[in-house]
Amino acid sequence: MKRVRLFSLSFFICALAGISVLSQAQQNQPLRLGVAGLSHGHLGEVIRRADRGDFVIVGVAEKNEQLRNANKLRDKVDASLFYADLEEMLDKAKPEAVIVYESIYDHLRVVEACAPRGVHVMVEKPLAVNTEHADRMAELAGKHRIHLLTNYETTWYNTNHEAHRLIDEGAIGDITRINVYDGHQGPFEIGCGKEFTDWLTDPVLNGGGAVIDFGCYGANLATWLLKGEKPKSVYGALKRQKPDKYPKVDDDATIIVEYPSLTVQIMASWNWPMNRKDMHIYGSKGYIYQDTPTKMRVYTNRKETTPEPPALNTPYNDAFYYLKAVVRNEIQVEPYDLSSLENNLWVVRILEAAVKSAENGKIIYFDD
Repeated sequence: MKRVRLFSLSFFICALAGISVLSQAQQNQPLRLGVAGLSHGHLGEVIRRADRGDFVIVGVAEKNEQLRNANKLRDKVDASLFYADLEEMLDKAKPEAVIVYESIYDHLRVVEACAPRGVHVMVEKPLAVNTEHADRMAELAGKHRIHLLTNYETTWYNTNHEAHRLIDEGAIGDITRINVYDGHQGPFEIGCGKEFTDWLTDPVLNGGGAVIDFGCYGANLATWLLKGEKPKSVYGALKRQKPDKYPKVDDDATIIVEYPSLTVQIMASWNWPMNRKDMHIYGSKGYIYQDTPTKMRVYTNRKETTPEPPALNTPYNDAFYYLKAVVRNEIQVEPYDLSSLENNLWVVRILEAAVKSAENGKIIYFDD
């Protein structure tokens, strides 16, 4: 049985308060946004919102010349705002915040460039490839008083927030088990671009395969639903069901996270016959099945109902509204919120433990 010791998070997050208050005129201005990298398949999120008005892209940094000169963001951003060097973009464009669309391994490099310049960062999930990177990123964020956020698609699901509310109300009693299902048919199978899959299927640049790509959702949601409760142990089973397509990384992962009073089972795969990001939450008095972003089933008093979850209010309904509100100090990032640093440090620890467990076939125990 292998034991790992966890560092205290307090050192990393204690300095995140105290960012200066802007004038009302500055508050009303669009967020000055920089883009680091163009290889991530989620780049479409910023492209679809580029004309909305809540942010303006002031610079784009991409080291790959071919990708820098041929990408869909070119239709939205003037060619003079594209840079080969991230630090040059930061110094010339002076963004307030940067969103990252590079490999997970590169997240640390971006934070190392942004943090000393006081530039806030939002990365695509997960936060980092391993705890060494994650702890260094958190240390830099705390030292330089920047916000370091992680974006997940599931953060903006109405059903997940309604499930959280129902649990807080005691609608299903005490939580006894959480099963989280995430994934799709596989990145090659659904047509992800080469610039994306080149690093997504690389064990160094992505940190693993499906275990990282989709295991992070369950770890993130569980940490949030359980209000930062610390897990006791993690067991991971990683499979290569399609080694001809994914020879270097796992394409199917089962992660069992044991807490003092319940078990969380995360099923992350590039082998589902359909796209899915759903969750089953069982309690002593009922259950909640979060089926889609807008549909759910709730079983209480021996009856299943299908309530319609309310739409989320702005800025809690969109990653870019949320980023602007946080950077401008209009809202506070609560401890263990889905996007928070505290939550996502635990996500990386759980994923790293799952990978180590699969390597040696043993349960990984966390020290207190």
